[in-house]
Amino acid sequence: MRIGTPGFIPARLVEAREARRITTKSALAKRIGVSPTSVSRWEDEAADQSPDYSTLVRLAGELGVRPEYFLRPPYHSDRPTFLRSLASTLVRDLAYQKAQMHWLQETSFILGHYVDLPDIDIPDVLEGLSYNQLREDDIEGIALRLRRHWNMGEGPCGDVVSLMERIGIVVATIPMGTTKLDGLCSWSPVDGRPHVLLATDKMSFPRRQMDAAHELAHAVLHQQVPEQEFRENLRMIEQQAFRLASAFLMPSTTYPHEVKHTSLTMLTSLKERWRVSIKAQIKRLSDLDIIPEDYARQLYKLYSAKGWSKGEPLDQHWAVTGPKALRDSLNLIVENGVREKADLLATEFTISAADVEMLCGLPDGWFDRDAAEVVSLRVREDPAQPRAPGMGEVIPFPERRR
Repeated sequence: MRIGTPGFIPARLVEAREARRITTKSALAKRIGVSPTSVSRWEDEAADQSPDYSTLVRLAGELGVRPEYFLRPPYHSDRPTFLRSLASTLVRDLAYQKAQMHWLQETSFILGHYVDLPDIDIPDVLEGLSYNQLREDDIEGIALRLRRHWNMGEGPCGDVVSLMERIGIVVATIPMGTTKLDGLCSWSPVDGRPHVLLATDKMSFPRRQMDAAHELAHAVLHQQVPEQEFRENLRMIEQQAFRLASAFLMPSTTYPHEVKHTSLTMLTSLKERWRVSIKAQIKRLSDLDIIPEDYARQLYKLYSAKGWSKGEPLDQHWAVTGPKALRDSLNLIVENGVREKADLLATEFTISAADVEMLCGLPDGWFDRDAAEVVSLRVREDPAQPRAPGMGEVIPFPERRR
């Protein structure tokens, strides 16, 4: 018989601790004034123990969630979460990203009760093949097929994040706390919808484009990859995602024909048109055998000598746009009086208002602001001044009293 709070789910405690970057059970135990052994038992499914209600409330307060959070099933899936690296040095960051992904999937599922997100429109480009059977030429062809399917032409790509939302992928952006992890992709265990988290750390529009296209490539190529196979074939899977992302942003049928000569000056000029980083262009030209590997290395060295590893020319030339589907969904729910903000926080969401605001791309403090009221202005009619059809009238506002 479980001791403590009935219905307590240990996996939710693990998830919340990782979402707050609390790396050890001992650290959490110290924060709430209990023994490390107690926290270990609460996180252990086999131990069949849980905190009493007063301790549960303290846990919730420390971890920034409602007590009910620990009683709802977690959004964990048997499918892998596609990450750029599994290095042991990034364990805390990886755990944080996965926990935030679970919260994103839960948030989008809640909003899906009220708002219909776009249907998933990801064509079956494998046609019965396994991802590990793909050749480089296959991936180049897939990039062109995707562009045709989504009516994108073969010129410079528009905002990839907007495209992903249009085809039914849920996208959010968060600070990752590291520049080694740029994004991740995972499928919701509830509705099978792809979800993508992108980093906001050291962000520029060209980098955002490549990061988004990389995660889009996972959604297209690797949906059926089992967890163990992902770990075993991480290098191949990541190479395929980068190749497809590059081919998608710089099609083999058009981009190479604009490269008149392979210099950094030329690639800077092409960056202004294609909105792809200079470094990614060097890799693309090498992949297409337009430049030999030794010349690519020379370009990389010159690139580093110019200090562009810390920031390229034109990086700040374009504004970095964020996802808007979840943000617009919440605004729609509140502005149409379907649910009030306080009601949503008290009954639907079990994570904090700040967490929902971050995952949905809302401004800080959005939940604390009153919903905007739309006021209709009445037009004053003046019989002495008839108006022509279709013309408006300028109505002066009254002077303010000082």
